Amino acid sequence: MDDAARNLVRYSGHGDFSDGIIERATGSTVVTEDGKELLDFTSGQMSAILGHSHPEIVATVREQVGRLDHLYSGMLSRPVVDLAQRIVRTVPDPLDKAMFLSTGAEANEAALRMAKLVTGGHEVVSFARSWHGMTQAAANATYVAGRTGYGPGAPGNFALPVPDPFRPDIVDAEGNLDWRRQLDLGFDLIDAQSVGALAACLVEPILSSGGVVDLPPGYLAALRDKCHERGMLLILDEAQTGLCRTGDWYAFERDGVVPDILTLSKTLGAGLPLAAVLTSAEIEQRAHDRGFLFFTTHVNDPLPAAVGNVVLDVLSRDRLDQRARQLGDRLRGGLDDLAGSHPVIGDVRGRGLLVGLELVAASDGAGADELGAAVTRRCAELGLHMNIVQLPGMGGTFRIAPALTATEEEIDRGVAILGTALGEVAG
Repeated sequence: MDDAARNLVRYSGHGDFSDGIIERATGSTVVTEDGKELLDFTSGQMSAILGHSHPEIVATVREQVGRLDHLYSGMLSRPVVDLAQRIVRTVPDPLDKAMFLSTGAEANEAALRMAKLVTGGHEVVSFARSWHGMTQAAANATYVAGRTGYGPGAPGNFALPVPDPFRPDIVDAEGNLDWRRQLDLGFDLIDAQSVGALAACLVEPILSSGGVVDLPPGYLAALRDKCHERGMLLILDEAQTGLCRTGDWYAFERDGVVPDILTLSKTLGAGLPLAAVLTSAEIEQRAHDRGFLFFTTHVNDPLPAAVGNVVLDVLSRDRLDQRARQLGDRLRGGLDDLAGSHPVIGDVRGRGLLVGLELVAASDGAGADELGAAVTRRCAELGLHMNIVQLPGMGGTFRIAPALTATEEEIDRGVAILGTALGEVAG
């Protein structure tokens, strides 16, 4: 850790690295060099949906890297063609075109570039607590963090208020979130600021870094209509929600809304760098006719594509969408029980194996941010790795996302450790 402090750039914006050097990881267990085991309740960076070192992924990487790992960006390989054919079969029509990149930021960058080219506009709408990446256009559409101190953002980026039922800003007569009026007012403000060049709306179906906020049923359809009325494309970022995490193959399925462009990352590579942009043949043709350009060094690389094919194999064969629902119900039940005995738990929310647990201020005056940090530290000491939202004022919101391959015992053990930490920290 002393070597790390001397030589590594700190990039998280809020503190140092976690204690300990990680030596290996298997399934849901991460092990440090000094032998300490941590139950991983974040799937790595919310990505390792098949757990760490899944044997089929390990075998595929070993075989593929010895045969064909990287190519000139204009060349094609069988793993890429197969993955494109297979991934479009998992989504509804008309999403039948795909390109493969390395990260979610790249995928969102490509999607926004495509939307601007196709619509002729440049203005982008996203949620006020969004996270879409740290590259240029993705960072300009990110509001949860990283906007201070870097100079002016690109013109034409607008923020929509977040429809958060736990923290409602516009309410009905019963005090509940009135998301329809909130959405209308949000677009009234956007229309007032727009110069008539609206291109796209980029959102997550469940805001993850924004506090695990599940969009209310009906919201996504209403948002799509707002977009299409203005000639905008709806881009859904399913970096964390896609590929069975929420109990459906894609989170948008619950609402029956098909986006104009879909971006995938994290879960598609199950921990390896693989992302995708999916769109319709019509949009792809219009973009191509106008000279769509998005080269990266690793676009359509064969090695990660081979891994993506294995991920689809395992998800389908092992019915991990159903598994996510079952484990999610078990996790949610355990967390609801904790909420019944710990008054500092204000809310439990989410879908499948993407669950948020929000702490509130304790009776002794301790703030939620302070409690969240203390509980996170105590969980780590007890053998559980938890992730806390870093948004100012929401530091008491945990993002809980175990692997889809976790066992019932691991789910129960993680909940038990969290309960112990809460009891010790908050009483």
